[in-house]
Amino acid sequence: MPEGHAPPVLRWGLAGLGTAAGMMLPALRKHENVRITAAADTDAAAREAFGRDFGAEIHESVEAMCESASVDVVYIATPTQHHVDHVRMALEQGKHVVVEKPMALTLDDAEGLIRAAEANGVHLVVGHSHSFEPPIRAMREIVRGGSLGKLRMLHNWYLSDWLYRPRNPEELDTRLGGGVTFRQGSHQFDILRLIGGGRVRSVRAMTGARDPRRPTEDSHVVYLEFEDGTPATAVYSGADYFHTTELTFGIGENGQPADMAAYGRARRTLRSDPEAEALRKRAARYGADRGRRPPGPAPHPAFFGLTLVTCDRGDVRQSATGLYVYGEEERREVPLPPGETGRDAVVREMYDAAVYDRVPTHGGRWGKATLEVCLAVLTSARERREVFLAQQIASD
Repeated sequence: MPEGHAPPVLRWGLAGLGTAAGMMLPALRKHENVRITAAADTDAAAREAFGRDFGAEIHESVEAMCESASVDVVYIATPTQHHVDHVRMALEQGKHVVVEKPMALTLDDAEGLIRAAEANGVHLVVGHSHSFEPPIRAMREIVRGGSLGKLRMLHNWYLSDWLYRPRNPEELDTRLGGGVTFRQGSHQFDILRLIGGGRVRSVRAMTGARDPRRPTEDSHVVYLEFEDGTPATAVYSGADYFHTTELTFGIGENGQPADMAAYGRARRTLRSDPEAEALRKRAARYGADRGRRPPGPAPHPAFFGLTLVTCDRGDVRQSATGLYVYGEEERREVPLPPGETGRDAVVREMYDAAVYDRVPTHGGRWGKATLEVCLAVLTSARERREVFLAQQIASD
């Protein structure tokens, strides 16, 4: 960029005004060189409220928004089964794209999107995932720096109420990208791959589905082996019994204090009024009471369950304000700067890619590699065998 010139402004359009978009808005508003200029949603109330609040163009279809000359980047937060069509629409109009995970439901479709981005000379970023969060990136830097010696093993365990939170039908249909392996495993596998160097050799897993009223995976236990022999585990349960927030200082996945007194609330609420689930889901959309008010700044770093890293000469896990490093002589706390979120990192990664042509860490090939792990977990559980991987790439 020539000296003395102001950095370019990047104009974003949002495809889908549900929970994910609401969580991304604070990061978009925080970046000084980003403007929110458009939105698309099939819900008239959501898009009209958004247009009033942001002075933005509003569109009934994603295709129409992608054709707008007022948009440089399209954020795809529509249901997973529409990702491929919507990403392709944006790429073919020469827009950069951030797409929520998983980027697609098959490796062939993921490869097609990667090739479409390359053909149109634009960047594709897959996120938000919790590997963008500052504590996870700080763990990766400790491992890469070698101060604790060689990485020996790593784990991410998360037990929550995921299955019983308000869900749209597609979130409970594995064929459409529902269930904990696609929707929550994507976070876990991204975390483990980023810290562990990216290249997973093989997967062995079992999944569970205990509630016929919620017919999708509610849990998994996954053993991953990296190319260098490092083992990792990913454990998830969304059954709303024990929550790992009891082990993470009472802090939840967005850095907010969890309501530790509300044992079983999600299960009880759904059981007492199952017909109201759609209304509760609607309340999180933009234009509804909750959807219009993005969460305030989190007082703590985000905790996607318990992440534990073991090296030759010590261990690392998160603290309430950063990291605990357990060395040979002492445990020390490494504070992290407050206020930074993983979604800030998503916006920054896309800005740097679009404006400075920097290759994004969480680009299309990274997203495809994480999708490969998700698919391998489902295959391994179904066929009760080890599954070897072929699409893995190294983390930066």
